[in-house]
Amino acid sequence: MSDGELKALAGPQVDPTPIFEQFRGSYGSELLTAAVAHFGVFRLLDDEPRSIADLQTALGLASRPMTVLVTALRAMGLLQLDSERHLDLTNLAREHLIAGGEFFVGDYVGLAASSPGVMTMVEHLRSDQPADIGGAGAAFIYREGIQSAMEQEDLARHFTLALAGRAKNVAPVLAERIPVSPEAHLVDVGGGTGIYSIAFLRRNPKMSATVVDLPHVLTLAREFADEYGVSDRMSFVESDMFTYRIERPSSLILLSNVLHDWGEGSCQRLVTRYAEQLNQQGSLLIHDVFLNDEMDGPLPIALYSAALFTLTEGRAYSAGEYRKWLESAGLEVKGPIPTLIHCGALMGIKGA
Repeated sequence: MSDGELKALAGPQVDPTPIFEQFRGSYGSELLTAAVAHFGVFRLLDDEPRSIADLQTALGLASRPMTVLVTALRAMGLLQLDSERHLDLTNLAREHLIAGGEFFVGDYVGLAASSPGVMTMVEHLRSDQPADIGGAGAAFIYREGIQSAMEQEDLARHFTLALAGRAKNVAPVLAERIPVSPEAHLVDVGGGTGIYSIAFLRRNPKMSATVVDLPHVLTLAREFADEYGVSDRMSFVESDMFTYRIERPSSLILLSNVLHDWGEGSCQRLVTRYAEQLNQQGSLLIHDVFLNDEMDGPLPIALYSAALFTLTEGRAYSAGEYRKWLESAGLEVKGPIPTLIHCGALMGIKGA
């Protein structure tokens, strides 16, 4: 194995974040057009501000799609909360998105109302269901008892390799910025390709790791472990993360870009489950994107939240939401510590 092959986990010289922002930008167009041309959000708020619950009822949306839509519209500078925390129009929306106004552009936005992307987004918002890939079931999540594309080897491999492209950029930054014991054993739950574990092992020659995931995914993790020369320090467990139990309490458990695939109840259960499996002073590390605690941006993360919403049971969560789950599980929270491509890390420490 050459040195050149191993340098892939040293981190990029140029930050790729702008590429991801451009890629996710289409979700902004779809959400805006849906709000204007299909749900009449701005018309409903024209006369007076309304509570989020009242507007949600008027739109006929469940909680998750309502959060995704309103967070994005607030991040776009079109909706705001008044002193009573009711939703109101901003000056930008009032001047340009209310029919009859001299500078109304809603009909222009509405030109895209029947485009396939917008119609698909509208259906997702109304149904609160992730994409059904060719009738295969829920797109790229796995839960026992439901059909999943992740149970199909070719689809699972393609999707996991796609995520590896992002992980190779972000993982070295995470491993550099998170303080860990140099001889710790890392349990990487839902670890996919194992790239995040590999980055920690490459940086800490005495560390070891266990990657927990589905069989088709772990095939790739084993390949990457060989490629980066750490297979002697990595083990692999084929298991469902909702039922997996570590053999003995761990000092370091990682959930990297995992929780955003799941609803709030599932996130709380996973955090509690793995917090219970930490030893004293052990850390549960959540690496993910974080919305503002006010749920009004940042816009790139609000749009990524829309992408997650269409493909999974989850969405992007705020650091405050994660902090609440970690603290409810009895952990002291530190962070977030920024990494790359809008990601960051929260550390929940047991008995700190």
